[in-house]
Amino acid sequence: MTLVDRPLILAPMAGGPSTVALAAAVAGAGGFPFLAGAYLTPERLAADIASLRAVIGSIPFGVNVFAPSPDDPSRMAQAEAYAVELGPWAELAGVELGQPRWEDDHFAAKVELLAHVRPPLVSFSFGWPPADVVDRLQGEGIEVWVTLNDPDEVEWAHALGVDGIVAQGWEAGGHRGGPTDTGEVQLGASALLAAVLEHTSLPVIAAGGVATADDVRSLLGAGATAVASGTAYLRSHEAGTADVHRHALATRVGTTVTRAFTGRSARALTTTWIELFGHHAPAAYPHVHHVTAPLRAHGKATGQPELVHLWAGTGHAAAREASAAEITRLLLEGAE
Repeated sequence: MTLVDRPLILAPMAGGPSTVALAAAVAGAGGFPFLAGAYLTPERLAADIASLRAVIGSIPFGVNVFAPSPDDPSRMAQAEAYAVELGPWAELAGVELGQPRWEDDHFAAKVELLAHVRPPLVSFSFGWPPADVVDRLQGEGIEVWVTLNDPDEVEWAHALGVDGIVAQGWEAGGHRGGPTDTGEVQLGASALLAAVLEHTSLPVIAAGGVATADDVRSLLGAGATAVASGTAYLRSHEAGTADVHRHALATRVGTTVTRAFTGRSARALTTTWIELFGHHAPAAYPHVHHVTAPLRAHGKATGQPELVHLWAGTGHAAAREASAAEITRLLLEGAE
């Protein structure tokens, strides 16, 4: 059993698109809201949680956190080499690249915060939390979920004792959320859901390419506890999506899974940056993320899409400019 009693989940989208207003609108329209805790300070995350509670009252919601990624000297060296490759590209834009470094996104402080403010559900992406973190949160009455991209990872989830699984298919926009970034093509949402359900009795949220009511209907019919959608909301009025990103979603076609922007595989609209440097980018997150951050920020500020990580799932063409409530109602038609 799980507290997720709504068939549609707003996927957390860190780095700007996820906002309190978006989560509140989805909750009000019958979806299950998520806040993205990654890239925020603990203080900002606490404020967002308080603000959402003030709007939605007792409606359950989730908070997503990035678990720390591995670090070793080779990742630093690979990120430094990639920075050299990017140097002329950044110089043309008049931007100085950042310095590669490892950090854990205030992980311990965020765990302490979450244990204190007790959101109903916490999910983890990128890595998986240590067992004592899972125990700590569950001891405070918080459901704990983990994200995976490979059915072989179900055994790890069982060993951790988590309450649920987010099965993120290959079609999903943004970063691969599972603990192992192989760089290889992985299963699509339907096939991954089927494989995961063969290995677990835990609740399973299906994600990846969910952009229409038919997508929702198909995955729920295949046994998903609920279905998560993110890209469908990127053009919503309440999302914090950058203007250059919104325009690209409506005008560009074709997506690519690449490590070019952050050092971790992620699906984005295909751009010149990806075509020129995607094959050079190492598996070195967050080192590469810090190298490219100034260039990506410059692209957003100046409206240059070729310099921006234009995260998008394969269903991005169906994303519409509308209120989050309207988008939620349209998607929920697939659950009727």
